[in-house]
Amino acid sequence: MATHYLEFEKPIAELEAKIAELSQLAPSSGDFEAEINTLKAKASALRVETYDNLDPWMRTQVARHPQRPHFSNYIDGLFTDFEELHGDRQFGDDQAILGGVARFRGQGVIIMGHEKGHDTQSRLKHNFGMARPEGYRKAVRLMDMAEHFGLPVLSFVDTAGAYPGLGAEERGQAEAIARSTERGLTLGVPYIATVTGEGGSGGAIAIAAANRVMMLEHSIYSVISPEGAAGILWRDGSRAKDAAMAMRITGPDLLELKIVDRVIGEPLGGAHTDPEAAINAVGDAIEDELKILSALDANQIRAQRADRFYAIGRLG
Repeated sequence: MATHYLEFEKPIAELEAKIAELSQLAPSSGDFEAEINTLKAKASALRVETYDNLDPWMRTQVARHPQRPHFSNYIDGLFTDFEELHGDRQFGDDQAILGGVARFRGQGVIIMGHEKGHDTQSRLKHNFGMARPEGYRKAVRLMDMAEHFGLPVLSFVDTAGAYPGLGAEERGQAEAIARSTERGLTLGVPYIATVTGEGGSGGAIAIAAANRVMMLEHSIYSVISPEGAAGILWRDGSRAKDAAMAMRITGPDLLELKIVDRVIGEPLGGAHTDPEAAINAVGDAIEDELKILSALDANQIRAQRADRFYAIGRLG
């Protein structure tokens, strides 16, 4: 797949295009080797400088990068013996949230997460990761199963928000999100959520009411999308950048506010530049947190989760 460059990466794209052009000429002439090496060093330094100085709007663009690893990639990279479970036993099977039983580094777990899709056909199938009520009712079903069999729950958040369509509202979207959030808060088994891309609104918290909430370095987590906030505040969606700059939606701010517990580093240039390394880093973080939570009994797990959410926003 051709590399997709973001708007702020254009200077890097220009350098790498020049490198590719000169590299094609290199077999017929060795005259360009020194120039190619110089350009590679310059591109590398520029990428480091750029990613060391990302503002919240830039991070939002990275979080939405079309080549960023999706839940299906995490399933393939971290889990074995995955058996997908379908349907909510009420209406249908929502493909924006996938989930089932799996093994994580030898341990049985329940996993669930938003899937956005990677091309036009799969994005339509998964509704761009925006779940309908049956998706959240499927999540409740999975959490009920986890409680019954004593299995930890691992969730992966990557959604702009729950689907706002008429049919979703008619089938009880708000109630389904509330029930999923409530079920997460009452679980007596370890529950770890990781924001891998966008964590948008109730559509995100519905599968992130966990003991430990982590996020990747260039992910975002917010009560509303920057575009939505701009539309409400200024009635101008084009001011999304202004909203993103003000909303405190990136890792450092969210750690300070105790909304997330851990920020997981990404490869230079974002998770999409080295998906395997990013996925393994998430796996290592999950393993660390799971070891700690596994030492607690059901009542301690519930108490820890309650304390965690009561602490949000308390800076003292």
